[in-house]
Amino acid sequence: MEHSHQRGRAMQELKTMLYEATGRIARITLNRPARGNGITMDMPRELAACIERANIDPAVHVIALSGNGTGFCGGYDLVESAETMTVGDPDASRPKSSVLDPLVQMKNHRPNSNWDPMVDYAMMSRNVKGFMSLFHSEKPVVCKVHGFCVAGGTDMALCSDLLVIADDAKIGYPPARVWGSPTTSIWFHRIGLEKSKRLLFTGDCLSGKEAKEWGLAIESAPADKLDERFEILLERIARMPINQLVMMKLLLNQSVMQQGLQTTQILGTVFDGITRHTPEGYAFQQRAAESGFKQAVRERDEPFGDFGMSSFKG
Repeated sequence: MEHSHQRGRAMQELKTMLYEATGRIARITLNRPARGNGITMDMPRELAACIERANIDPAVHVIALSGNGTGFCGGYDLVESAETMTVGDPDASRPKSSVLDPLVQMKNHRPNSNWDPMVDYAMMSRNVKGFMSLFHSEKPVVCKVHGFCVAGGTDMALCSDLLVIADDAKIGYPPARVWGSPTTSIWFHRIGLEKSKRLLFTGDCLSGKEAKEWGLAIESAPADKLDERFEILLERIARMPINQLVMMKLLLNQSVMQQGLQTTQILGTVFDGITRHTPEGYAFQQRAAESGFKQAVRERDEPFGDFGMSSFKG
């Protein structure tokens, strides 16, 4: 009982998420609901720390990832990156004048100035490593998606091992239209070449029900049944011996790595930097600075007829 209480304590030092271990399940919950669980520089670093904590906990068999608030994750916090060109606040983990220094990154993103793609890559590749901690975790990660899971939020959902999603959820990568490239580059490995092209050539999103039909999610459920279905799957996985789970995950992930995922992620991360420094990318950022990121996103998506909608057309 004492050990159970000890495992159930939350990690108080976390800024962007909550961590709690209950029995054989470690629960990581994105916790910036007022900002749609928008990704900051702290989030991938804290995610990796939580995954490591779960992996070294001998009581934990499976990891549950979810989000507080109205949706799982709306992607990167565009108030920081698009409206103000900031990328977080200085702290001990981001030494002055280093590639992680917020001032260095801000200067590197100014329009009509020299852009160093490797400064951009150095920052974003560290975020990719944080997201990929889900993929490389020895223990399985099951992700629950409700509401919205778009843009950078899909990096976390798709780097997880299994995805359980609400029927009416919205999942996709709209920044494929402007100002983004999937840095984890894992779409192909989840749904294949043709379906990935269908989504990334248009920036369209799927509903949760469609995500299940396309093979992106292992299960979809009505919103009021989502928690129940999620917990049933977690409990079944948690019955397995840890050593068996580790071996099964290692076995299956090797096939993905042999397909060249690591190389593709380098390309995807470099391309992500390029998309923010094209004429269209600069125009999007400037529009966000003038009128707010919501208006910039509205103007990006309205020509496609799907602003705020849960599923693609066609």
